Amino acid sequence: MKMGKLRLIWILLLSGWLFSCSEEDELREPQQETNFLAGQVHPLQDTDDLDPILAEIGNSQYVLIGEASHGTSEFYTWRANLTKRLIQEKGFTVVTVEGDWPAAYILNQYVQGQRNGTAQQALQAFQRWPTWMWANQEVATFSEWLRQHNQSLPAAQKAGFYGMDVYSLWESLAEVRAYLETEAPAIAHLAREAQNCLAPFNQDEQQYAQATARGTSCAAPLQALLEAVQAHRASQPANDEAAFNAEQNALVAVNGERYYYQMIRSDVTSWNVRDRHMQETVNRLVAHRGNSTKVVAWAHNTHVGDARYTDMAGAGMVNIGQLLREQHAGAGVYLVGFGTYQGQVIASTQWGGAVRAMSVPPARVNSWEDLLHRFSVQDKLLLLRELQSSPEAMQSRGHRAIGVTYNPAAEGGNYVPTVLPRRYDAFLYIDQTKALTPLSGSGL
Repeated sequence: MKMGKLRLIWILLLSGWLFSCSEEDELREPQQETNFLAGQVHPLQDTDDLDPILAEIGNSQYVLIGEASHGTSEFYTWRANLTKRLIQEKGFTVVTVEGDWPAAYILNQYVQGQRNGTAQQALQAFQRWPTWMWANQEVATFSEWLRQHNQSLPAAQKAGFYGMDVYSLWESLAEVRAYLETEAPAIAHLAREAQNCLAPFNQDEQQYAQATARGTSCAAPLQALLEAVQAHRASQPANDEAAFNAEQNALVAVNGERYYYQMIRSDVTSWNVRDRHMQETVNRLVAHRGNSTKVVAWAHNTHVGDARYTDMAGAGMVNIGQLLREQHAGAGVYLVGFGTYQGQVIASTQWGGAVRAMSVPPARVNSWEDLLHRFSVQDKLLLLRELQSSPEAMQSRGHRAIGVTYNPAAEGGNYVPTVLPRRYDAFLYIDQTKALTPLSGSGL
């Protein structure tokens, strides 16, 4: 995918959330004390140490689990460990991730026993850069566990794996057309018309976005297609999985077009289109699988951690963590964040570029990660409600966020001012981390 300048907007937007002081200036600041953490830190060595989180989650219906990078092994492994316990002990049956719906749906079919092969083979469906985000050994291992867990369960109780992102405009449109050509040929022409509108742009989102600035728009045929698919699905049995899949792909196509349209107009609006689509996808999965369905969502901390307690709020931005907290507070929404002091990460120096393992330098002085490291070098768990009565804990401090593009030499551009005890409900801190393990052919 050629994102170029479009993706640069998002990168620059991230840099706008960060501290304005130089690294030299910050190093001259007096180090802040860590005494307020005394008695508030829980051990994090094995999966039994997740017991306090499980107790706090209680009967919550929504658990969002973040990551401070898209390329750190421990974030993925601990997230999977917590998710396994939620599935086994709390009855969660939906895992939805910051990934494309069509690719994730192939893995969903695998983990539910509807597709043969291996998890590694199913994960090859993730062809969009950055492929390693989901096509990695850590996700493959979790997927094999999930398939085994589902094996003896009735269909309604099997746990599924779904994508909730908005990028797959062309791929989703192709899935809709393939479904309609067989199941509803009378309206298949609407999918062909939408594809014809987009054809001149060669599946290049940047070309399409730039064309919208000159007056081009494929919004109308995509909206017409969505409405027709919605009407068709309404005529099918409520539990028709194929019709639901087609409708979701049609929705992705509509919201994907909106996202690319906005990317060259408003950084804030494009971000909000994306996270509101994630919220809508979660709500649709619950409606489809039953109103009592429990959902685990995996995404970067910048999506999971409540935006109201960062300077995203001042820019008018929302995220899925905030949106679900606001909408479903009564049903229980629990947010889990991650952080590390130093280690390695899988990333690239530029969007679409070569991928490699990079060193993550020690956290900046007085960041959350630095304070947790200075308190002790052990991995640890924070239950953040326990810290809300501490004035020191309620200060806004930098919290490192590493994306798929990363320059370790420019660490000043990777810290989001955060009131940690409000942004999350729990925080998993891994002092020293290692890089994710991409599958062969996933960019490394």
